[in-house]
Amino acid sequence: MPDLVTISVDAMGGDHGPAVTVPAVAAYLRRAGGAGVRFQLHGDEAAIRAELAKLALAGDVVEVRHTDKVVAMDEKPAQAMRRGKGSSLWNAIEAVKSGEAQAVVSAGNTGALMAISKLILRMSAHGLERPAIVASWPNMKGGITAVLDVGANVESDAEQLVEFAIMGEAFVEAVHGVKRPKIGILNVGSEDMKGHESVREAARLLREGGFGLAYEGFVEGDDIAKGTVDVVVTDGFTGNIALKTAEGVARYIFAQFKGALTSGVMARTGALLALPALKRMRQRIDPSAINGGPLLGLNGIVVKSHGGADARGFSNAVRIAVELARSDYLTKVGANLNRLTAVLAEPAQETPK
Repeated sequence: MPDLVTISVDAMGGDHGPAVTVPAVAAYLRRAGGAGVRFQLHGDEAAIRAELAKLALAGDVVEVRHTDKVVAMDEKPAQAMRRGKGSSLWNAIEAVKSGEAQAVVSAGNTGALMAISKLILRMSAHGLERPAIVASWPNMKGGITAVLDVGANVESDAEQLVEFAIMGEAFVEAVHGVKRPKIGILNVGSEDMKGHESVREAARLLREGGFGLAYEGFVEGDDIAKGTVDVVVTDGFTGNIALKTAEGVARYIFAQFKGALTSGVMARTGALLALPALKRMRQRIDPSAINGGPLLGLNGIVVKSHGGADARGFSNAVRIAVELARSDYLTKVGANLNRLTAVLAEPAQETPK
């Protein structure tokens, strides 16, 4: 665990740029005390320093790296790779590659972030093709269920699903402090014969591969919120739909509560009495409270924040980056991915007749 962690921030990324990213750094430092953490802020120096002046952040904690180039939120990944060199996003990732920083956080263009991160940092193990994005879901047990992939890989074969399980386990241990987290594969049923060939083969590899993971079997969609397992593995197509559905349901619940609690004098009186409990519930299921999806599988730590996140949400993404940087996450993932490569290279055993 490094004594001093430096986090590189794409200060221009997202819908709001320095107006959110700089206050988010200040919010993290207030909340965590800032011991042993430093920041590099990449972007327009004048805009960044204008925000820093409002917050009176010390120069020994925050360093500004100027560039006037920005990757647009709607820019295609291929264009960003060709034209993005020298941008705030590119330079923030380069700081991790050079060792100046131990992690990078950006609320910028997701496709560009993935493409440039893969180009600069490379994948952490031979055979890995693309990073996986992990989302942290609040569950009914009061903990967090990590779900991956939630959008980076539309289709995933059995080997990729096992990679997600390996990376998800290390993430949950590093960020959420769960020892030996339980892992499940998202399926249309919990029975072994259910699902398509990829999920059944992934289940076999996890049972027989000797990875030392606590694989529990197949889980269904409602098990995510139940907290049946700590890590839910799925392809990016399914995971992204599940994530967006959950966020929509959370906003629907907020809207319904607000309407019901302001519908009359009695309702407003009851709302005042229940206000502390309602605030706790909102903080629990508010998407900004769990903002920050690491791109797992890269040879470096990259955390994606929602583009529209507020300072509170972006500061949570910063927290995740710091915790990953202070953990043995990369070492553990590398060891188990190498084990997967060895398992896949072993000759298949013939079934006795």
